[in-house]
Amino acid sequence: MTRALPPLPKGFTREAVQRATSNFWERRRAALTAFASAEQNRREARRIRLEALRHLDDYLRQAVANLRRRGVQVHFAADAAEAGRTIVEIARGHGAKRIVKSKSMVTEEVHLNRVLADAGLEVVETDLGEYIVQLAGELPSHIVGPAIHKSREEIQALFEAESGRRLTPETDVLAGHARQALREKFLQADIGVSGGNFVVAETGTLVLVTNEGNGRLCTSLPRVHIALVGMEKLVPRLADLGPLLAILARSATGQKLSVYTHLVSGPRRTDELDGPQEMHVVFLDNGRSALLGTEFEEVLACIRCGACLNACPVYRQTGGHAYGSVYSGPIGAVLSPLYWGLDEFGDLAHASSLCAACWEICPVGIHLHDHLLGLRRRLVERRQDPAPERALFGGWARAWSRGWTYRASLALARALQAPFRRPGGLRNLPGPLGAWTAGRTFPPVAERTFHERWDALSAELDRDDQGGGGQGDQAGE
Repeated sequence: MTRALPPLPKGFTREAVQRATSNFWERRRAALTAFASAEQNRREARRIRLEALRHLDDYLRQAVANLRRRGVQVHFAADAAEAGRTIVEIARGHGAKRIVKSKSMVTEEVHLNRVLADAGLEVVETDLGEYIVQLAGELPSHIVGPAIHKSREEIQALFEAESGRRLTPETDVLAGHARQALREKFLQADIGVSGGNFVVAETGTLVLVTNEGNGRLCTSLPRVHIALVGMEKLVPRLADLGPLLAILARSATGQKLSVYTHLVSGPRRTDELDGPQEMHVVFLDNGRSALLGTEFEEVLACIRCGACLNACPVYRQTGGHAYGSVYSGPIGAVLSPLYWGLDEFGDLAHASSLCAACWEICPVGIHLHDHLLGLRRRLVERRQDPAPERALFGGWARAWSRGWTYRASLALARALQAPFRRPGGLRNLPGPLGAWTAGRTFPPVAERTFHERWDALSAELDRDDQGGGGQGDQAGE
């Protein structure tokens, strides 16, 4: 059974994103207001993350030794391709057919689902939001809430198309359907794949933070558990988890602590009733090591709470998919160009008002606005902008640096805009401007410039003064 997705009301996606991010924002504000040591905790969390980055080699060696001591098989992947090959080889070595995945941004980063599917494996996302966007064939639109842009009617249609049966759009009905469908997948799975919020170097402990029980099912029910973890996720000591977990939950969802904080300490032991028979941890580089020791090093301290997305006025107007990357919002506008190059993602450095709201809300104090400026500087130094664009802006700057050319250009623009003017602004502009007006409204040139309005107002005031002064003289007589 297939069913077309219902048409959305105009502006629904923007309203849905704004509603969700506002909700995250308010819950975070309330949680931190009630957290007496919030600022002290923020400083401590930043110190812990920066310490790990500045001594990453040492902590990585310590983590690997302790993971192996616990019976975990450790692998290293220099890039996305190697990460995919490693996980495919593990799956084939076990004759696996079905894989269930817990929510993980790093697996999205390397497009793991596509790699596994190309290898003939069935892959199912088990986080509710990720399950929805997987059925829709989309990337997550938010680090914490992957499907915040979806209406219940859209989700209903996706679930009906997948299951072949009729449903209603009530939340409990849709959640109940997902629970039933995913439970079967857990029972059939050969391998469970997860990410990792942190890896404790001191103990070799993988830490998973989630609000859904699917994370524990992925890591304990299948006979093999594979965790793909960014190499920057190391934490020096077990005691360091306290400040990080306290600020992560409050910043992400406004909770004192997430519903599930899962500390994984290796495969199942002989005296244990559940857990995987075999466990693998794959540490991913994929551009991370190149940032160590550079001006951008601190962006690796990010704990993926999504708070900067909720604070960003650009993200709240556009949503995550406009960024064209699995990482959206301010952190994505910095990470994407650094990981995958300025050629492809350099334009994201301009997707910011530089208001610094992202830095103010970041639980580890990453100066994202400064890093966006740093990327813009690199673009200028490399002359990355296309030659026609440079010529256009150069001509614009020269024209508007002289009074008469400034006024002439405005008069010309006012005349040329007439065929495209609609209520609320300009639409369907020709040429390069067409890409802009395809998704947004362009403001029209005003009927009168400020100078023209000022001259008219001055003339009007002069007339009033002359008339008022004559009447006063007559009254005095």
